[in-house]
Amino acid sequence: MRDLHPRRIVIKIGTNTICKDDGTVDQAYIDDVARQVAELDKDGIQSIVVTSGAIGSGSSELSLDGKKKDVAMKQACAAVGQATLMLAWRDAFRRYGKSVGQVLLTYGAFSDRARYLDLRKALDEMFRLGVVPIVNENDVIATDEIEEIFGDNDKLSALVASKMDAGLLILLTDVDGLYDRNPEADQDAKLIPTVDEITKDLERIAGEKKKERSTGGMRTKINAARIAMQSGCNMVIANGRTPNVIVRVTRGEELGTLFTAQSHYTNRERWILFACPRGKVIVDEGAERALRDGGSLLPCGIISIEGKFKKGDVVRIGSFAKGLANVSSTEMQSRMVKCREEKAAGKNNNGNAVISHENIVFHD
Repeated sequence: MRDLHPRRIVIKIGTNTICKDDGTVDQAYIDDVARQVAELDKDGIQSIVVTSGAIGSGSSELSLDGKKKDVAMKQACAAVGQATLMLAWRDAFRRYGKSVGQVLLTYGAFSDRARYLDLRKALDEMFRLGVVPIVNENDVIATDEIEEIFGDNDKLSALVASKMDAGLLILLTDVDGLYDRNPEADQDAKLIPTVDEITKDLERIAGEKKKERSTGGMRTKINAARIAMQSGCNMVIANGRTPNVIVRVTRGEELGTLFTAQSHYTNRERWILFACPRGKVIVDEGAERALRDGGSLLPCGIISIEGKFKKGDVVRIGSFAKGLANVSSTEMQSRMVKCREEKAAGKNNNGNAVISHENIVFHD
C-alpha cells in the first residue's frame, strides 16, 4: 500500500476515457465517477474533477467528427459540448445528493494574483457548501493568440492541484500508467510503479500518443507530474476503466504509476513559479550569482529585456528563475540605460532593485 492520505484530491479525466467511440459522453462512466467521489466524501476527502471532452462531445453532436477544425469551429464545438458535459455531471451527482459547480478557466486565472486569489476563495466556498467543482479549460475564449491557453487538461489539473493545496492528483487515461517502453510496440514493456525523479531518460520514454479527440499524450502527463511534484503533491497516472480506480488509488492501492511529491514551495512561490510570464529579463553572470546568493536584481545586472509587462507581473529571469517585477518593462529599460550611462561616466551606482529577492523563485 502507498502512504498517501490526502484530504483534497484532483481527478482529471481524459477525453478518450470520458467519451464513447462515437464521441458522445459516457453517462454510465460519469455516474460511476460520481459514486466514487461521494464515497470519498464520506471519508472527509474533498474532490475537484477536471473534465475533458467538451470539444469532442460538441463535435459529435454537430456531426463534425473527422473534419479539420479551425480555432473558431473548435470554440463553437466546445460551447455546445460543455453544456452537454455539465448536464451529465449534474445528473450523476444529483443521485448522491450532491450539487456541482462549473469552473471554466484560462491560464490568466493563475497568472494574475488577484484573479487567482478570487478563484481560490470561490472554490473554498464551494467546498464549504458541499458543492463538487467541475473544472475545464474555457476553450471558447482561450486561444494561443491571447496566450491564455493551457494547451491540455493535464497541465490544467496540475495547476489546480498546486494552487488548491491538493495532496493527490489522479490522471485517468486509457493506459495503465507509464511504461519503460512503448507497450503497443513491445510486448515486454513493463509498467513503472513509482517515479521519484523526472530524468531525461524518463522524458524520452514518454512519447507522444494522440487520438483524434484528445490533445495530450504521455509527455503532457510527465510535464504535469513535474508541476505536481514541485508543489508537494503526489500524482498517479492510472487506467480510468479500472474498477473503482479513484477510491482504490486514493486509499493507497498500488495502481498505475505514482510520481512522488518532492519540493515544498509556499503557496505564493508556487503561484510565481507556475504563472504565465509576461516578459523576460536576461541578466549577466554576476547578477545570476548575486541572485542565487540571495540578492535582488539591480538594473546594472540586466543585459536585455523582452516583452511588455507592468509592475507586479511575473517575468522570467534568464532560464533559471521567475520573479515579480517591481516596475514596468518601460521603467526597467529606462533604469538599465541610465545605469549604463552612469557606469560609462565613472559613477558606481547599480540602482534600486527592479526585482526583489523575496519575489524570486528558482527552478531547474
